[in-house]
Amino acid sequence: MEKRKSPEKCPECGSSNRVYDYDTGETVCGDCGLVLGQMMDEGPEWRAFTDEEKAERSRVGMPITLTVHDKGLSTTIGGPFGIDEDAFGRKLTLETKFQMRRLRKWQIRSRVHSSIDRNLTLAMRELDRLCDSNKLNIPPKSPLREIAAVIYRKALDKKLIRGRSIIAMVPACLYAACRKSEIPRTLQEIADVSLVNKKEVARCYRYIVKELDKQMPIVSPVSCVSKIAEKIGICQKTQGLAIKILRQAKERGVSSGKGPRGLAAAALYIACVENNEQKKGRFGSMEPVTQKDIADKAGVTEVTVRNIYKVLKKNLGIELP
Repeated sequence: MEKRKSPEKCPECGSSNRVYDYDTGETVCGDCGLVLGQMMDEGPEWRAFTDEEKAERSRVGMPITLTVHDKGLSTTIGGPFGIDEDAFGRKLTLETKFQMRRLRKWQIRSRVHSSIDRNLTLAMRELDRLCDSNKLNIPPKSPLREIAAVIYRKALDKKLIRGRSIIAMVPACLYAACRKSEIPRTLQEIADVSLVNKKEVARCYRYIVKELDKQMPIVSPVSCVSKIAEKIGICQKTQGLAIKILRQAKERGVSSGKGPRGLAAAALYIACVENNEQKKGRFGSMEPVTQKDIADKAGVTEVTVRNIYKVLKKNLGIELP
């Protein structure tokens, strides 16, 4: 039950206090108890106690998504191998199977009838392939896919795709979405799962940012700490100390002009030395975390980690054991 004040007054006592009883579906005056009306339940007539039951009993289609060329508004006939059964589960005859496959083929052709639809079909298929790769590990319902699809659609509307390869523009849009969402995915990681090299993806990314006039946020080294630490197996206490070192470096202006991954790697190495962090060796023995271990997982050179480590140690007054 819910009590609420209403501008409409009770015809019996003139009170504006109303009580909404959702169990009986009645609206009652809070003072005299007069039943003022019945409420209409706009929800479904069925009940579901788990997400699986809710998905099975729902009779609506999928929500609108920009990761499909037609935004998911059209229908599909059967699966990739056609239809073998009717609505009652009975097997179809061979002639009916061929007829349904022909209908499915023409239905797919009717969905993709323009050059823009064909372009979006290929692009969204490539975007799904990139996001489903093990290296990027982007969830299926992640908003990152929607952001990348929006960037690609804007580029297509401004005719930026003309004369350029789709398989190069899609990873560039995905990298722009990662930068905009501040998700630590490097250009090299995206280029590794794409069908073009890093140089081509970077060229398309710069072109998209320039033509669409997008302001990309600077990658924070704090967001790179957990990613590097998880690859090595560093504990949360050491990660927290590394983040504290990075914040001190930012306050004193030491981090300006240095790469975020190099800064994160150097701060993480200092934290590992202070906490005497250990990692599993090749034969199961515990060994200290080295600069080479962190540099390999961060994607930078060992010289970069060593130089930034010396700068942080000198300017922050850190004394290591």
